[in-house]
Amino acid sequence: MAKATLTISSKNYSSWALRGWLLTKFSGLEVDESVTAPDDASARAEILLLSSSILVPCLRHEGATVWDTLAIAEYLNEVTPDAALLPKDRILRAHCRSICGEIHSGFTTLRASLPVNLKGHFPGFKIWSRAQADIDRVCTIWRDCLAKSGGPFLFGGRAGRYRGTRGRILGSAGAPAACLKGLSLGQALLNLVPCRGVAPSAAPNRR
Repeated sequence: MAKATLTISSKNYSSWALRGWLLTKFSGLEVDESVTAPDDASARAEILLLSSSILVPCLRHEGATVWDTLAIAEYLNEVTPDAALLPKDRILRAHCRSICGEIHSGFTTLRASLPVNLKGHFPGFKIWSRAQADIDRVCTIWRDCLAKSGGPFLFGGRAGRYRGTRGRILGSAGAPAACLKGLSLGQALLNLVPCRGVAPSAAPNRR
């Protein structure tokens, strides 16, 4: 049995749940996953025991209870330093934390107008202009980080214990599988996002 438990909601409809899950996977920490439905009264009561603010994801590990994805990220970086969740360089680490904070607390229009649905497909969907501004900012962040680091992640490569599983995670997600065909994850995502005035990276032919 794993020493840690991660309580999350749907990874399909919640970017918060997906972030918490990805963090634990990339950290290499052995964890049991508990999926709850926040709209269910009994589930809300269970979550209240874990977090007084009814926030998930929530990680329990060796006596520690940690909620909020940024707090989980910092905790996992402490307990699994070999996973290299944050850059080792002080300046890069500060830049990474700044970006994480911006994305964590901002982009409210994007969240409100384009809620997460990883399985959904809505061709011809019209993007609200204010949401487009948020999208453009995300693309700017990705482009700047990839240009400075060279990819494949925003802050370069990773030497963590979960490196061997990276291909299976990315390859299972449709479009990011372009990473396995010569594109970095960031480049593959930029090809999908409607950034204004940004030419997508050249992609290999897909068949």
